[in-house]
Amino acid sequence: MIDGLRRLGRALVVLALIGMLISFAAQSPRVLQLINPLDYVEYITVYATANGIDPFLVASIIRVESGYRRDARSSKGACGLMQIMPETGEWAAGQLGLVGYSEDQLFDPDTNIMIGAWYFGHLLRIFHDEAVIALAAYNGGPSNVERWLSSGTWSGRVEEIGDIPYPETARYVERVLNMNRIYHKAYRSRWPGKASEFESE
Repeated sequence: MIDGLRRLGRALVVLALIGMLISFAAQSPRVLQLINPLDYVEYITVYATANGIDPFLVASIIRVESGYRRDARSSKGACGLMQIMPETGEWAAGQLGLVGYSEDQLFDPDTNIMIGAWYFGHLLRIFHDEAVIALAAYNGGPSNVERWLSSGTWSGRVEEIGDIPYPETARYVERVLNMNRIYHKAYRSRWPGKASEFESE
């Protein structure tokens, strides 16, 4: 009985140590990079920079929106890497002066990220560079967010994301912010840069 308890105690200690090692390893930049790869780095760098956005944030939006699947289409019709609604894409393309634009181009990574980064930058301008609010607007729609803010339903503060009336939007904002923290930890001081810097790892 006593020997059995001792063996159980040793086994629990070993399991605890293994868990600690796994947890520690999972926080190392190298492991985080393996678990959270980056893609389309050159496009993200160009269009995030052009719109004054942290490229890690654009990458985080893409990761949460589509998991880097260029052909992704949601049940609501959102298209491509940054899951842009066709009507938003058409309007943004007009604002950007894209000649000969068609909805199919939302499945082209270059065009999709160009439009998505510009649109998110547009939301940032509307909401005075408040990234948390702009993220909520990207998912839940700017008119809804304006209504929540004006009515006092949501303060716009990150600490009160749970007050967002749309649970999907609240989860979305949390996921993007969490992904942004992970990307910064995994690739800190590595961006901006060229895709080859990441591919050489």
